[in-house]
Amino acid sequence: MKRYKRHRDYGFFDQDIRLSKLSQLGDPLVKLVQNIEFEMFREIIEVGLSKEAKGKGGRPPYDYILLFKILILQRYYNLSDDQIEYQINDRMSFMCFLNLTIADDIPDSKTIWNFRDKLIDLDLIEPCFNLFIKELEKLGLIVNQGKIVDASFIEVPRQRNSKEENEQIKKGETPESFENNPNKKRQKDIDAKWTKKGGGNYYGYKNHVKSDSKSKLIVKYEITSATVHDSQVIDNLLDEKDKEEDFYADSAYTGEEQEKTIAKYEMKNKVHEKGYRNKPLTEEQKASNTKKSKTRARVEHIFGFMEMSMNGMYINSIGIKRAKGIVGLMNLTYNFFRKIQLQTT
Repeated sequence: MKRYKRHRDYGFFDQDIRLSKLSQLGDPLVKLVQNIEFEMFREIIEVGLSKEAKGKGGRPPYDYILLFKILILQRYYNLSDDQIEYQINDRMSFMCFLNLTIADDIPDSKTIWNFRDKLIDLDLIEPCFNLFIKELEKLGLIVNQGKIVDASFIEVPRQRNSKEENEQIKKGETPESFENNPNKKRQKDIDAKWTKKGGGNYYGYKNHVKSDSKSKLIVKYEITSATVHDSQVIDNLLDEKDKEEDFYADSAYTGEEQEKTIAKYEMKNKVHEKGYRNKPLTEEQKASNTKKSKTRARVEHIFGFMEMSMNGMYINSIGIKRAKGIVGLMNLTYNFFRKIQLQTT
C-alpha cells in the first residue's frame, strides 16, 4: 500500500517562496505589482462612490482598490465575471497580485459586476485613465513629438433580431417588441452596429485611440459604434497640447474636413496620401507614404498587444455606456504594461 505525505499547513513563508518563483519565471502580474502604484486611484474611486455608499447602507465589504485590481485582471486576461471569480480562487498568481491568501474571503462575480457597473454609471473610469496619463507625463514617458490616430473594432455578442427590428435599430429607434418585453430589452444592444471592412463583417463598437508616436502610450480615446468612420472622431481626439506635433494616420483620415481639423490644432499633417481611380499615387507619394509608415505602424503594436497578450478585443456587454467603461479599462491596462516595458528595456 502506498503512503502519501500529509500536506503541511499553508503559511506566509510558503506564499513568499511561491511568489519568488513566479517572479523568477517572469510572471507579468509580479511586474504589475512592482511597477504600478494602484493606491493613486483610491481618492477618485472613494470620492466618486462615497455619496452612493451613504445612500445605500454604507461601504461594501471589500476594499475598493482590491476590486479595482480585479477589474484590471479581467481586462488583461479578458475573463467574464464568473471566470475571474473562479480563477482568483484557483490561481496562486492571481491571489498574490491581489495580496490575498487562501484564508481570505474572495469577492464573488455579482460583487465584481456591481462594482464595475457603479464605476461606469458614475463615469469614474475615464478620470482614472487621465490620472495615470498625468503620472506618465511626470515620469517623462510621454514624449510629445508626434501623435498617431487609429481605430480598431471591439466586437460584442451578435444579436438575433428580425429584419424589421434591425431596420428600426438602424434608424436609431427602439423596436416596439423590445419596449413591450422588459426582459428582452435588457438583453438587446441597440447601440452596437454592423459594418464591413476588408471583406469581413463586424458587430459592435470602435476603439479610436490617439497614441504618443515615440512611447506608443495611449493618451486619449473615444468609443463609438462600429459604423462611425475613423476620420469622424479626429476633432474629439486632438487638443491644444498637440500643437506643432506631427500627426500620423492612414489614408482613411484623408479629406478636406480632416485637413481643416488637423490645421485647426496647428499640427504637421503626416497622413498617408490616397490614390484614386484616375489619379494614382506618384512614385514620390508612394515613397513618402513608406517613410510615414515607419512611424504610423507603431499604433498597430497597441492593437496587437490587446489582441494577443490581452486575449482579444471582444467584450460581453450591452450598450455603449458599458462599452466605453470596459474599453476604457482595456486602454488603461494596456498603458500599465506599456509603462513597464518602457521602464525595464
